[in-house]
Amino acid sequence: MKKLSVVIPIYNEERTIADLLRAVGAIQIPLEKEVIIVDDGSTDGTREILKSFQSRYRVILKDRNRGKGAALRAGFKEATGDIILIQDADLEYDPDEYGLLIDPIIAGKADVVYGSRFVTSKPHRVLYNTHFLANRLITTISNLFTNLNLSDVETCYKVFTRKALDKILPNLTADRFGIEIELTAQVAKNKLRVYEVGISYSGRTYEEGKKITWRDGLAALGHIIRYNLFK
Repeated sequence: MKKLSVVIPIYNEERTIADLLRAVGAIQIPLEKEVIIVDDGSTDGTREILKSFQSRYRVILKDRNRGKGAALRAGFKEATGDIILIQDADLEYDPDEYGLLIDPIIAGKADVVYGSRFVTSKPHRVLYNTHFLANRLITTISNLFTNLNLSDVETCYKVFTRKALDKILPNLTADRFGIEIELTAQVAKNKLRVYEVGISYSGRTYEEGKKITWRDGLAALGHIIRYNLFK
């Protein structure tokens, strides 16, 4: 394992993207690091900010907003690393924990690692109980279909070996947040070795820019059936 690819999907994150990219650039890990940023048609000042990072990172500018899943697929296709890690652009997840996330892969124990916000003693901002309950419900139902015992299927931090992602990528079709369910379904179908590690979480409010809504939660239930039974 020589290189880590960090894939960052972005949509309208002008308040956080510069700080996030500086944090990603500052982390120390025993691997070469490439950063692939996919701007999914931002309409605020995000693209102007990204111009200052184009000399350091691979920046892909999509002409219209299609959703997190579409942005991730575009980033995955550009990634050249032996390990590929998903990073959201909103500062809810801490890049300082990359070492923790990639350790099971480097040790040869895992093909996929999920960073769990719930199996952890690390700091966790207290926010919406409705989100917590919805995540629990979605994770439980997803586990019934995949027969995995994950604790946090909707986590941003999902990490893959190159070999694992090569198996999964040709089957991915979800454009929006359904990508979280589809990735998990593909992990199960390909019988990949999965580890969970506890992570910290600094969630944000809707006033601070949070985008996922109750509609995405309802849609996730349909995605579970679709991506586990019909894909």
